[in-house]
Amino acid sequence: MSMITISASLPDMTKTFEHQPNGAALVKLSLSFPGLFIALSAIIAGIIIDKIGRLKLLGAALIFYAIGGTSGYYLDDIYLILAGRALLGICVGITMTIVTTLVADYYQGKARQKFAGLQIAVMSIGGIIFITLGGVLADIGWRVPFLLYLFSLLILPATYLFLKEPTVSINVHKISEPKKSPAIIWLVFGNVMLIWIIFFIIPVQIPFYLKSIGIEKNSLIGIAVASATFFSAISSFSFSRIKDMFGFRQIFGIGYIFLALAFLSFAFGNSYAMVLLGMLFGGLGMGLMIPNANVWVMQLAPLEIRGREIGRLTTFWFMGQFLSPLVLLPFLDYFTLAQLFYGLGIILFVLGFLFFLWYWSQPSLKPAK
Repeated sequence: MSMITISASLPDMTKTFEHQPNGAALVKLSLSFPGLFIALSAIIAGIIIDKIGRLKLLGAALIFYAIGGTSGYYLDDIYLILAGRALLGICVGITMTIVTTLVADYYQGKARQKFAGLQIAVMSIGGIIFITLGGVLADIGWRVPFLLYLFSLLILPATYLFLKEPTVSINVHKISEPKKSPAIIWLVFGNVMLIWIIFFIIPVQIPFYLKSIGIEKNSLIGIAVASATFFSAISSFSFSRIKDMFGFRQIFGIGYIFLALAFLSFAFGNSYAMVLLGMLFGGLGMGLMIPNANVWVMQLAPLEIRGREIGRLTTFWFMGQFLSPLVLLPFLDYFTLAQLFYGLGIILFVLGFLFFLWYWSQPSLKPAK
């Protein structure tokens, strides 16, 4: 929910700030702005939790998450709202890194693989709930969806009731021998960033695209954006079984092809139904690739630097989300949205083919199974 919960608010929010210099651009930036600060804070959080343990930062992060997240409800200055979104991003960077590291700490082997899929599925279910609520509440007023960020305060008590500091994380920083991950881990990081650069153009542009084809209800826009997370939940729940049949590289290939089909659906469709079809393909692809990347990094990262490497994974994840509009929106000065979607679809098909080609040429490559 951290970023796209307010997606349906963007058109009306733009009207409020349209008379301010660069107002429309700043409103669009507010969606992806937390991504920059998630990226910056996650890598630092990863280093810190390898030294002091996993849970010490979590409570404060959840409290400040609520403060920063609700900024759009009570602030009238777009720059102050952006500052609140920055605070939200810092807190997400901390919590995402801690939680994903705890998954790696608590679970091993098949159990880890299964829980990594469950983690992304539950994130997707949260997306369905909060993005849909964001659309419904945006019909009341664009500020109201910002109140959804108070949900972190409900999680706070459960955090300390049910999460325990892993014994291994308390002692791991005492090991002085330097550890390094295999170089292939950087390929995983790079792929995660690329996936999000391409995919995140959807919540940024689809609300405006739907308005352009006559869909005026913000609730319908919210449902469309949330539907991708619904289908992401379906494939994430199935990730463990799919991983039993395919290797990491094959799953990336399958995921890229699903994303290619998503963008081609947007490119050749001009209706709400075709947008929903694209959301189906996009959700299925993301629901496979994100747990795939998480499990691959968990497998590659030595225990002693696990927090740091998962912090890097989170950094690349959200840096992709932040960079997405900065990289892709300038192309709309030269191409229509449909042409951009078509071009991205072709690129994604090529990427999927390259991953399958890599697997077929080196099927027994152990680090990249």
